[in-house]
Order: sequence, then structure tokens, then C-alpha cells
Amino acid sequence: MIEIKHVTKTYSGGKKAVDDLSITINDGEIVGFIGPNGAGKTTTIKMITGVLNPDEGEILINGIPMDKEPLKAKLEFGLVPDQADIFLRLKGIEYLNFMADMYEIPGDIRKQRIAQLADTFEMNTALNDKILSYSHGMRQKIVIMGVLICDPRVWILDEPMTGLDPQSSFRLKEKMREHAQRGHTVFFSTHVLEVAEKLCDKVAIINHGKLVFFGTLEEIKALYPQAATLEELFLEVVAHA
Repeated sequence: MIEIKHVTKTYSGGKKAVDDLSITINDGEIVGFIGPNGAGKTTTIKMITGVLNPDEGEILINGIPMDKEPLKAKLEFGLVPDQADIFLRLKGIEYLNFMADMYEIPGDIRKQRIAQLADTFEMNTALNDKILSYSHGMRQKIVIMGVLICDPRVWILDEPMTGLDPQSSFRLKEKMREHAQRGHTVFFSTHVLEVAEKLCDKVAIINHGKLVFFGTLEEIKALYPQAATLEELFLEVVAHA
């Protein structure tokens, strides 16, 4: 579960990137976080994960306050950031073992998970190469694998499909569904509204730092019955915000 309670973040110049945001993502839910460029999505994710501190409000991961117990809270989630260019001088296998070490995953379990995920994302032949040599899509896959190996209860994914080939994107969506079906939490931002429409239990729409809608697709369609797709619904919500 992720609880965001009246969170505000103001940057220099007085601009509020996030303005009094409150959302609760429950166990067993996949929630899509959508909004225009500059709406505050990445800032929100950085605050949820402890990269940035909110100016006001509180964030809890599975009931653990991020500001008071940051290390304990961070063990509850795995993050796929919006940029996969990290730890470039490590080999793929070194990165995966590093992540497993951070989450204290036993050797036999991590070995099994690495083998399974390398097959799933077709990364077997690349694990002994440095991440620096990877294509953008391969870097995205190794970061995703780092989260899945650790299997935290909460997944926080910032544009996770970016750069993935169709097969890997499909398999990631399957993993997201399986994770939620196990009673865990998936929170992800995306610009691909068709993905959100097919995958999400709920969507949160943010614009100019403010939450303008949070609920199921059925609820948003009831507000704008003339709109046929999530894309049309999104445009209606933003236009009327």
C-alpha cells in the first residue's frame, strides 16, 4: 500500500510541482499515473521513493513513514526510474547481484530468479557484458529485472515500457498483473494510455501538480459518457480541470 497524504512540493521561483496531493493505492491494485508533460508525475514518484522530500504532507509505504524510517520504507518497494542509465560500468550479472544483496535475497533464490528472468526477457547472453554496452531497451530490461529479483511488495515504475520491444513489454505487463493478483501493489506512470486502459484497476490523473481524477475507468466514463477511449477521457478531464 502507498499512502500519499496532502503532499506539496515547491521549486525555486514558487512554482508548485505537486500541490496538496492525496492518493491511496491499496494492496492488490494496479494504478496508472497519467498526466501531461510537466504535470508533476516524476516529482511525485521521487517523493514517494525518498529521492526528494516533500515540503508538506506525509508518505507511507505499507504503513511505514518515509520521512521517519526511510531505510525500512525503501525495503518495501522496488523502483524502475524514468532513466535506465545507471551503474553503467557494472556487468548485468553484477548489477543483479548488487540489487539482491541490498534486499538480502538468499543465494539459491536469487540464482533461480536470475535464470528465470533472463529467459523471460531474453538477456542470457548479455549478463556478462557491461551495462554501458547495452542498448536503451536492454538497460531498461536489466533495471526491471533488478526489481523483480528482489520481489518487494510494492512496485513503483516510472514509464517502464519505454524502449522495450513488444515481447518484453507484454511479459512485463503479465508480471504486473501477477504481482497485483498476489495481493501486492503496482503504481506506474505512463504516456501510453492504451496500456493504462487495458492494465489498470484505477487511474490517477494529475495536471499542474493537482490531482484532477482518481478512480476506476467505469467511474471516469460515467463522468464523460461521450468519450469512447481513455485518451478521449483524459483530454476531457484535463480540459475541464
